[in-house]
Amino acid sequence: MASGVDGTFEAMTCLAHIAVVDDDREIRDLLTGFLVGNGYCATTATDARAMDRALAEKRIHLVVLDIMMPGEDGLSVCRRLRAASGPPVILLSARGEEIDRILGLEMGADDYLSKPFNPRELLVRAKAVLRRYPTGEEASMVPSSLREATSDPTVFLFSGWRFDPTSRALTAPDGLLLSLTKGESDLLAMFASRPRHVLSREQLMGLARTDRDQPFDRAVDLQIHRLRRKIEGGADSSSLIRTIPGGGYMFTPNVSREPE
Repeated sequence: MASGVDGTFEAMTCLAHIAVVDDDREIRDLLTGFLVGNGYCATTATDARAMDRALAEKRIHLVVLDIMMPGEDGLSVCRRLRAASGPPVILLSARGEEIDRILGLEMGADDYLSKPFNPRELLVRAKAVLRRYPTGEEASMVPSSLREATSDPTVFLFSGWRFDPTSRALTAPDGLLLSLTKGESDLLAMFASRPRHVLSREQLMGLARTDRDQPFDRAVDLQIHRLRRKIEGGADSSSLIRTIPGGGYMFTPNVSREPE
């Protein structure tokens, strides 16, 4: 099948623009018709290269991405989009194997569906993911004091770690440099700016681009799990980010700011 963008389909009222990337025309047509019928705009693409062209030309809010595609596979595409702070991703897989789901989450997918599935289920999951994506009205749900923390040029120091929110660079106590995704960096910036304060899931949710519905409804938990994995060296990760039952999370170390 030739690589290409099938087209863009617009609803009368466009709630969000969703890219459907799948080499199966029947699935593309089915999802596109259903999404447009429910008020969403949709762009369809047959493979990763066509998706890249669509992303370069349009403002895409969500990518529905098949794992098994010719050329670059969906897991690789998902990892690339996450590294570039691209739009959130719902992965589709015909195999439905647990390892695919786990790999998809590790690559930064925002949700996962096994084929065959009911288009209504995809719509529910898409709505949930879009509510967590911090653009437009969704961004206003995050308190202004916390939004400002994510753009704070201050360099934070804690438990031997050095964190620069501007470059998203996290330096371990042993000098190893770690790269953070935008979501991880935003969360760590909020934690570091308010140490030993309980931050609720609602406060953190607007910046957490992670997984929806059961077990994906614990979006912040999964994002923090990924962050904990990166800061587990030099200290017990659970001692740095403490889960507060019924409340949220607390960043526990003493935090100082690097002198300018």
